[in-house]
Amino acid sequence: MFAADRASHGLGVELLEQGEGTAVLRMTVTPAMVNGHGIAHGGYVFLLADSAFACACNSHGPVTVAAGADVTFVAPAYEGDVLVARAEERTRFGRSGLYDVSVLRGDEVIAEFRGRSRTIGSASTSASASTTSKESR
Repeated sequence: MFAADRASHGLGVELLEQGEGTAVLRMTVTPAMVNGHGIAHGGYVFLLADSAFACACNSHGPVTVAAGADVTFVAPAYEGDVLVARAEERTRFGRSGLYDVSVLRGDEVIAEFRGRSRTIGSASTSASASTTSKESR
């Protein structure tokens, strides 16, 4: 799934580790990611956490998407900072799951993210839907 994630790749996000229900991603804050206050725009910090969440919840195989997510920004990040997002599965129940992601600069917490997942189908179902969607454009 991450290999086809053009949004993350376009921002230089790298997948460092992935296991069952876990993922570790890294991103460097670029000048284009800094807001008018001189700090990393929260949307980019959220994107990094969301990408780690996506890798963790899709590690089980079936196509899984976000049902919702919340983020708490703890400290600012700045241009040039290297941020690492560590995602961990807390629980899965039925077609749903809960995942926590910590976004860190070194050992300092920048943000905490909680994602709620929903499994929507198998990998083959997703490929068919993607092909159908492209054909209908």
